Amino acid sequence: MKITGFTIIRNAIKYDYPVVEAITSILPVCDEFVVAVGNSEDGTLDLIKSIKSDKIRIIETIWDDSLRKDGRVLAIETDKALAAVSDDTTWAFYIQSDEIVHEKYHQAIKDAVLAYKDDVSVEGLLFKYTHFYGSYKYVADSRKWYRNEIRIIRHTKKVASYRDAQGFRKKDNTKLKVKAIDAYIYHYGWVKPPIKMTEKVRGLSYFWHTDQELDEQQPANEAFDYSGIDSLTLFEGTHPKVIQPRIEHMNWAFDFDIQQKKYSLKNRILMQFEKLTGWRIGEYKNYNRI
Repeated sequence: MKITGFTIIRNAIKYDYPVVEAITSILPVCDEFVVAVGNSEDGTLDLIKSIKSDKIRIIETIWDDSLRKDGRVLAIETDKALAAVSDDTTWAFYIQSDEIVHEKYHQAIKDAVLAYKDDVSVEGLLFKYTHFYGSYKYVADSRKWYRNEIRIIRHTKKVASYRDAQGFRKKDNTKLKVKAIDAYIYHYGWVKPPIKMTEKVRGLSYFWHTDQELDEQQPANEAFDYSGIDSLTLFEGTHPKVIQPRIEHMNWAFDFDIQQKKYSLKNRILMQFEKLTGWRIGEYKNYNRI
């Protein structure tokens, strides 16, 4: 059995992506790791080369900046990385550049890939998500945040990145049959210094919106306003070891009253129903659990 990690990255330094932490967080469970490094304006390529591991294989790519609809370029770049995964790979483990796996989940991941290795009906493994927001002590907990996503896929060459690369489907557009595993992805994409957050939002949103829309939604050179979030709760667990240096060097303040809920009446009712039943009405699920 062989596990190959893969990811894409561009302008990691400019937009303060914790991509080194993302890669190294799953490196212990991978036999090799493919990193598709896009044409960057900073030292991203050298940053990836600085990771001390003979498991890492870098491919250099050129992003099509003319693709400014629905984040499609992210899926195209992800598919380039997936295409570079070795043919003898059993499982391909995708990690985005702001996602990190806590070391405490490594054994659960190893157990799952081994348990389903020969069961070809299992086409992917589904992870749970924790979305940090504003700082390392708050977690987003409203309906707008996805709770699960596929991050390990069986390497059949029949799978492709879907839409904006949040998940995967077969190339014939059918959903993957997946098993849920007891492991979380920690998503740190909304934890940055406010001015860096603005730069990242504008840089990434470029592939969804026109320049006018960008200026209306997030003006340049304005610190990102974290206070507009609808609901947060306190994080009560521990962070992965690889992210600890960033936590120690955090140089901005963000505090939030977790009793404050900025829900519409509809969402207030839906959230109350979810708390009572555990069922999220209308939840987006790009997979079929088996």
